[in-house]
Amino acid sequence: MEESAARVSDTDSASNVPSLSLLSKTQPQTFIAPLKKINEGHDVSAFLVSKAYGDIMTFLLELNRAMFPSHIKDGSTSGQKRVQTWDLGCQAVEFSETVQKLRRLLEALDRIIDEVPPDPGPRRFGNASFKKWYQTVEEQTSDLLKSHLPESTLQHPHESEVKAEAELSSYFLGSFGSSQRLDYGSGHELSFLAFLGCIWKLGGFSSPNEHSTSGNEERAIVLGLIVPYLSLIRRLILTYTLEPAGSHGVWGLDDHSFIPYIFGSAQYGPAISPSDQTPIEGSRPDAPDPADVAKTAAVKRQRHQNMYFDAIGFIHDVKKGPFWEHSPMLYDISGIRTGWGKINKGMIKMYNAEVLSKFPVVQHFPFGSLFSFDQDPDAAPPPPSVHAANQPVRDGFGSSAADKVAAPRAPPQPGTQAPAASQATSVPGTAAPQTSKGPSKPSPAVGTAAPWARGPTAMIDPAEGAATRPAPRGTPPSGAESGTVAPWASRQPAATGAASPPTRFPQPGPRPTPADGGIPPAADSAAAQSMPPPTRAPWAKPP
Repeated sequence: MEESAARVSDTDSASNVPSLSLLSKTQPQTFIAPLKKINEGHDVSAFLVSKAYGDIMTFLLELNRAMFPSHIKDGSTSGQKRVQTWDLGCQAVEFSETVQKLRRLLEALDRIIDEVPPDPGPRRFGNASFKKWYQTVEEQTSDLLKSHLPESTLQHPHESEVKAEAELSSYFLGSFGSSQRLDYGSGHELSFLAFLGCIWKLGGFSSPNEHSTSGNEERAIVLGLIVPYLSLIRRLILTYTLEPAGSHGVWGLDDHSFIPYIFGSAQYGPAISPSDQTPIEGSRPDAPDPADVAKTAAVKRQRHQNMYFDAIGFIHDVKKGPFWEHSPMLYDISGIRTGWGKINKGMIKMYNAEVLSKFPVVQHFPFGSLFSFDQDPDAAPPPPSVHAANQPVRDGFGSSAADKVAAPRAPPQPGTQAPAASQATSVPGTAAPQTSKGPSKPSPAVGTAAPWARGPTAMIDPAEGAATRPAPRGTPPSGAESGTVAPWASRQPAATGAASPPTRFPQPGPRPTPADGGIPPAADSAAAQSMPPPTRAPWAKPP
């Protein structure tokens, strides 16, 4: 694909691209054991203007920009520049001591899988041995962090009894899935990003002067840590058959991961200089066509060079059938013709909407001092969106906090009518045992209509000529017809002369004659043909 002129964003130039700030190594920090703060959908809006959200996006965009190909000087006297790409296994990226130690940490976690094999035998969901693996990691977390992190990071000056290790451990353990639900999703991936962000803020990686000019440390974090982390996660998924956490099914981007699509699309974007703005269109000259993600041969060829195709390759490993059928979202994205820069821009927007703005994903993310739930004074309020308006709340009614206090409880909904009962006006409903305390009163037809019922479904108000909704179940009956009452539903005898409709067919006996006030034979025959048989509960006994 030919490299097109890279269009740029107004707010994403190199001069104002923020870098995740570092804590002072001399000023004590008040560390806090991370706690759950997002308990209902409205808390997501508070999260989107918090300091934690700003730090997460800052760190993500910083890593993303570093993965675009770079214009660098070739070292000759002519001063010409060449394009340096950052593919998987690139030898031009140098790993700092911290990166090398963390790589050994991931290798240690991989060896624990060998020590905890999956349980044999049939199982419907995840393998229970994952709980043993997770428990083993949890028991060794303190020793693993102490042996694979710089001492200055763990011993950062602190004011309280809580040390930096408490916050690091929380995000570290949240990075590998849930041992209770036996699943893994983008929320756990977010926790690993926060774990790396904590190390960054504590000064565990290179100094700002080293990483701000070349971006080497950011690339080392992506290629040296995030890539092997994803490999570890894929082995966990395959070994212990972990379920997708919070998946949208086929209409989600990926069952488990999101970050590799961001950094992978940046790898194929157009080359930039340190003073250039982050591209939002275009591709590097040798980038494959985005449509190649649906071609198995192309995926096998590219997956060892690019994070995007590596993630696609894992989908091909675990799913069968046409790509457009099991991954329609990725298939639609493959049709973008304006280059990998455009795909990268869209992936960042989608990550913000589908991961950071979704309650099922971020509800388990804990907040401490390094990623604080406190409001960012410089944050703009999030724009209204469908995602924010449809967040779940604790009581399940979707009302605001004020509404939940003042509004009365909604009445129960009326019964569900059978599909065949599309026209019912005279079929009595069945009253619940606890709703009848005395004689039955005439009421409109409510409840579940029998399949053989026929007639209009709604009552017509003669004064307004409009259909009125049936009364909800459990409300006092009113109207012209009474409901069918089970024998045990009434504890008081019916009023004299007020005969309730029968709950079962009448017993055989002499038929009344017209002289006795009975129904004429002709009318009796017509009524028998038009009147539906009364409903009777299977457990109802004769009175």
